[in-house]
Amino acid sequence: MDLIVDDLTTIDNKLSQRHIDLDPAGYFIIYLDLHERLIYAKHFTNVIDERGLAVDPETGKVIPARGKVERTQTTVFSGRTAKELCVKIFEETQPCPVSFLDHAAYLGREFVRAEVALVMEKEYVQD
Repeated sequence: MDLIVDDLTTIDNKLSQRHIDLDPAGYFIIYLDLHERLIYAKHFTNVIDERGLAVDPETGKVIPARGKVERTQTTVFSGRTAKELCVKIFEETQPCPVSFLDHAAYLGREFVRAEVALVMEKEYVQD
């Protein structure tokens, strides 16, 4: 069993290092509120520049991938489960705040990870 888990972790870690193009429709910061028993997803808009970097549409500054950034979200979504969040974001919100299928797949995976952490009352760190 441990070998299988180790293999899956290795595959997942390797795939997390690949290049993906940023979604021009924006990005999400996902976090949990264990007290409220909710998964939150803050949506932020961005512009993708000629280098493929996300830029704050208000300031024109590149948005760093790591570290704290002071920006105001466009929308905050919340749900009790990954499926509930996906329905709110992909089915009920028009226009959809996600324009790339790989971004939608990533969010689905992250929402499931967040849901598992919520159920297990563990810390969740977005990949």
